[in-house]
Amino acid sequence: MVQESSEIIISLKNRITELISLYQKSKEEKESLIHEKIELMEQIESLNRINEELNHQYNTLKLAKTLAANSDDSHQAKLKINRIVREIDKCIALLNR
Repeated sequence: MVQESSEIIISLKNRITELISLYQKSKEEKESLIHEKIELMEQIESLNRINEELNHQYNTLKLAKTLAANSDDSHQAKLKINRIVREIDKCIALLNR
């Protein structure tokens, strides 16, 4: 009976030790994943900024090409300038909020 109780206690200690070990591993993995998530979010923000900058450069290039085109395309240039002015007005309105 005493030996049985002793074996049960040893078995429980071993299981508890194993559970603590698994908990520590899970905790370390969670921290690692949190750091990875933060790094990936920073990369996403950086790529979004680069994407916005490239879109702006692309639109500027399109506008420059339109302005450099012959007089037949002057109507297109005026439309694009008006669109850009509207976008600027929207930005100003957002900044005033």
